[in-house]
Amino acid sequence: MASIFSKIVAGEIPSYKVAENDQFLAFLDVFPLKRGHTLVIPKKEVDSIFDLDEETYLGLMAFSKKVAAAIQRSISCNRISVHVIGLEVPHAHVHLIPINTMSDCDFSKTKLKLSAEEFTEIARSISGNMK
Repeated sequence: MASIFSKIVAGEIPSYKVAENDQFLAFLDVFPLKRGHTLVIPKKEVDSIFDLDEETYLGLMAFSKKVAAAIQRSISCNRISVHVIGLEVPHAHVHLIPINTMSDCDFSKTKLKLSAEEFTEIARSISGNMK
């Protein structure tokens, strides 16, 4: 069965895309810890990040680096944290979270509730800062 992320890639489920190429997709997490919390995925459905072939793994990290730079240009923060947890959705993915303190990336915290307009504006800002 296709994961929710595969359905996003296929356009069956809407998302707030910030970057895309033929192999990878970055979109806002709809249950964000912080404004700008972004997920980066390979379009190819593979459950665990360490099951990716070497080329896809390295490409995912390089694509994530570009997206992280765009987030940092868009969202006021000290750093962009990188997390690979992989339990939430059976599709390899990277969390990029703008942080100012260690507690900003505590996944047990209550998630932000943003409006569609806020998500759209954040996605537009990050997308506009991709270089």
